[in-house]
Amino acid sequence: MRFLITGGAGFIGSHLAELLLEQGEEVFVIDDLSTGNMENIEHLKSFPDFHWVIDTIMNRDVMRDLVDGVDTIFHLAAAVGVQLIVESPVRTIETNVRGTEIVLELANRKRKKILVASTSEVYGKSTKIPFRESDDLVMGPPTKGRWSYACSKALDEFLALSYWKEQHCPTIIARLFNTVGPRQTGQYGMVIPRMVGQALAHEPITVFGAGTQRRCFVWVKDVVDALASLAHHPEAIGNIYNIGNSNEIRISDLAKLIKRLTGSTSEIRYIPYDQAYESGFEDMDRRVPCLGKIHDLIGYIPTLTVEEIIVQVIEHVKRKAISLAS
Repeated sequence: MRFLITGGAGFIGSHLAELLLEQGEEVFVIDDLSTGNMENIEHLKSFPDFHWVIDTIMNRDVMRDLVDGVDTIFHLAAAVGVQLIVESPVRTIETNVRGTEIVLELANRKRKKILVASTSEVYGKSTKIPFRESDDLVMGPPTKGRWSYACSKALDEFLALSYWKEQHCPTIIARLFNTVGPRQTGQYGMVIPRMVGQALAHEPITVFGAGTQRRCFVWVKDVVDALASLAHHPEAIGNIYNIGNSNEIRISDLAKLIKRLTGSTSEIRYIPYDQAYESGFEDMDRRVPCLGKIHDLIGYIPTLTVEEIIVQVIEHVKRKAISLAS
C-alpha cells in the first residue's frame, strides 16, 4: 500500500515512516521543517519506496497530487510543544485548523482513508480520571493562550468525524498522550528530552511549577505500532482512540529519576509557570488515558516503563553527541 504522512520529518512521523517501510509499504512524507528535521529521515532515503517533499500542507496543489497518489493518509502535521503554542498562538490555530481542513477536503474528494493525530490536550481541565474517549472536554478560557492548541485540535476532531458522518470519508482519530523516544527535541517544551539534555550537561534540571503535576509517558514505537494497526483495522473508522500509557509519575520525581539514571551532578530547580511560559498559565494536574477501547480493538498494551524509556533517550542523546563530535 501507499501511505502519506504529513509532518513526516517530525519526531513521531519519522518513526511511523520507518515502521511502514520496514513492513514493505511505500511511504510519502511532506514536512515544512518548521519543527521537523531532515536529520530524522536521512536514514530512510536508502529505501527505494521512500519519497519526501519539503513543503507546507497549506500548498493545496502539492497536497492534491500527494493525496491522489496514496491509499491512506496519516495527518500528523501540527504545531507542537507548550512553548511554541504559548509563543505562537496564531500559527498554532492556523496550522491545526486550516491545514487539517485542506487535508480532509482533499482526502474526501477521492474517499481516501485518513487518520488524524489528535492529543490528550483536548481533555482540557477535566478531572474525571482516567480520560475516556466519550468524556466531556473541559476547555479553559480563550484569554489563556495555552488552550488554543486544545481547542484547535478538538475542532479538527469535529471536522474529521463530520466528514465521515456526512460525506462517508473514512476517518480515524487518535488522541496521543505524552510520547517519548529518540529524535524528540526538548526545544519546544517536551519535558523528558529537555531534562535529559540538562542532566547530561550537568546544568540545572528545570521543573516548571511545583512539580506535583503527574504525567503518563509512552514509548514512541508503541505509538506508531498502534497508529499503523488502527489504519489497517476496518472497525476503527469513525472512532476516537486514546494511545498512551496509564502509569503516572510526578514531574518532580521524573527529574530525580533522570538525575539518577544519568549520574548527573545537576541541581533540580523549580521555576514558576509565570516565568516559564506566561502570566496566568494554567496546567493540568493529571492526564491519564483509559486504554480499554484501543486494547479491545487491536490488543494494545504499552511495552516500556518510564525508566526504560528514559534509558533509551539517554543512550540516543549520547550517541548523537559522539556522532557530532566525530
